[in-house]
Amino acid sequence: MTSTALDPQTTADAHLTAQHLINGQWLGEAETRRMNPARPDELAALSPRGTAEDVDAAVTAAAAAQPAWAALPAPSRGAVLLAAGNLLIERQAAIAEDLVREEGKTLAEAKGEVKRASDVLRFFGSLGWAATGEVLPSGLPDTTITTRREPLGVVGLITPWNFPIAIPAWKTAPALISGNAVVIKPAELTPLSATHLARALQDAGLPAGVFNVVHGKGRVVGDALARDPRVAGMSFTGSTKVGLGLQEILNGRRARVQLEMGGKNGVLVLDDADPHMAAQVVAAGAFGLTGQACTATSRVYVTPGIRPAFLEALVAEAAKYTPGDGLESAMGAVVSQQQFEQDQAAVRGAVERGATLLHGRYDGDSSGALSFPAAVLTDLAFDDPAVTEEIFGPVVAVLEVPGYEAGLAAINDSRYGLTAGICTDSLALATDFSARAQAGVIKVNRPTAGLDLNVPFGGVKDSSTNTFREQGRSALKFFTWGKTVYTGV
Repeated sequence: MTSTALDPQTTADAHLTAQHLINGQWLGEAETRRMNPARPDELAALSPRGTAEDVDAAVTAAAAAQPAWAALPAPSRGAVLLAAGNLLIERQAAIAEDLVREEGKTLAEAKGEVKRASDVLRFFGSLGWAATGEVLPSGLPDTTITTRREPLGVVGLITPWNFPIAIPAWKTAPALISGNAVVIKPAELTPLSATHLARALQDAGLPAGVFNVVHGKGRVVGDALARDPRVAGMSFTGSTKVGLGLQEILNGRRARVQLEMGGKNGVLVLDDADPHMAAQVVAAGAFGLTGQACTATSRVYVTPGIRPAFLEALVAEAAKYTPGDGLESAMGAVVSQQQFEQDQAAVRGAVERGATLLHGRYDGDSSGALSFPAAVLTDLAFDDPAVTEEIFGPVVAVLEVPGYEAGLAAINDSRYGLTAGICTDSLALATDFSARAQAGVIKVNRPTAGLDLNVPFGGVKDSSTNTFREQGRSALKFFTWGKTVYTGV
């Protein structure tokens, strides 16, 4: 293993330093600097640059620790998760401020995310007391049939930067309560958030080696994790391109794989909707979290009768999302220079192709801060890249459709199928839309972004493997396999 032990207390930026966690030891030199996207001269985090050797050491530790962890009674495993969830709440303020500085979202959003991570840990911790199998009748005399769920063993997790503590939590918690050991590769841009989760688990009494963290580049750390034959399953959230590449590797060695990837989520606004309510729904989905969510609203189809009032209301809503430092502003900064340029290019390209920009701009910020105003585009072709390709920023395209059926067809005319929404006062149309919209999550008169932790989450098409769902009790299915036991008496 190439990493060496480092005492964060000896560094000037100890509170900003993330390290690998391997077999209960904090390791790795601070090699990568992460700057605050809202304040480009302010250091946000330091982290090591992991290697394949680090991954090997982490998987070795996980493989050694997993049998004893799985042998613990499920309520004992759950008690660790419950304690870790409580620690996150106790540390919420400090964790949220670190999250704002390294990711860019607002303080309110960051506090909500830490609360979400805590709730997830406590939800799955409570499932330590829940039954995981069944007792079934047999056609044979004097025979009892039971089923049970067994852990996969060692699982790999690869998580993104946009929810840097919530997504690691909602993958880690079901993996641990099921008796697995974990090796996680967090996003390079947000190493501190994953470190806070790891510290909470460690301080809650999780045995060494059961949860391991390796920081670094996906093409190094993620690739090594995917190829290690001891890793029985991998759960990934990120881009469709990377996810499909990982799937090919994991399928090649018959390991289990769970992918949640891109989205180009559409909302249909009908004439019978309230234009101001619909505008609030769309704005919350499009501009909340700086549009940096796979579930964000990015295309809207509006029927003619409501279009003028809706556009006027949407522009007014967009003006409320003032971008800037997440500690002070209504909308946080864009996470990175690369993402900022991608947002700019998307809006600039649409305007150059004839779109009308009703709100927003695509020039730079003279301060160097990655502040990007909410953008509302209209007068686009249905096949314009701003309508078809994922942008992952606070940009929404509004198009007119003649009626419900045309709008539904437009919603479904996408390679993605993560979330979809409708704004209407008609129960009949809402019900029909829920049945026919090609997406894993349907929202009626609610923003496409935002999920409850106790219900299944996942998409279809290029948004997901569409196999195992995340969150809620259904998340346990990915991290376990089923066994049937016949017992004669």
